[in-house]
Amino acid sequence: MNINLISVGTRMPDWVSQGVQEYQKRLPADFAMNLIEVPMARRSKNLNVEQMMDQEADSLLAKVGSRDYLVALDVQGKALSTEKMASRVSDIRDNGFHLSLLVGGPDGLSPRCLQQASEKWSLSALTLPHPLVRILIAEQIYRVWSVINGHPYHRA
Repeated sequence: MNINLISVGTRMPDWVSQGVQEYQKRLPADFAMNLIEVPMARRSKNLNVEQMMDQEADSLLAKVGSRDYLVALDVQGKALSTEKMASRVSDIRDNGFHLSLLVGGPDGLSPRCLQQASEKWSLSALTLPHPLVRILIAEQIYRVWSVINGHPYHRA
């Protein structure tokens, strides 16, 4: 199974890259997590927020493969425990899909991304900064792998 974290934004601080890479290297090749960055829509007086989000949606959705199960990460999504997330990821894998997780830009995900997603998951009711979200997701993917495989990293 490949897990693609498809995220808006290409200029993250080094600590973000280091944090994501730490969890990527812990994962085995058969449960690899890829970070795919797409550029944030250029902010302009000629474009409203919806138009910018739609441009970002074009870039995000272009990175989703035909065998990918699409999950949008959204504050209005379903809150999952680690164990429930592990169960969902395991089901997705067992059904022969890869997993693509969408992270929107500063204005969130467009309605089109939310409509095309098979599921919407929430990481928190809090508003989280995008750099931190990347590390949080990377850690949770590693934790999910540890639950699925009985690794001692996750101690509930």
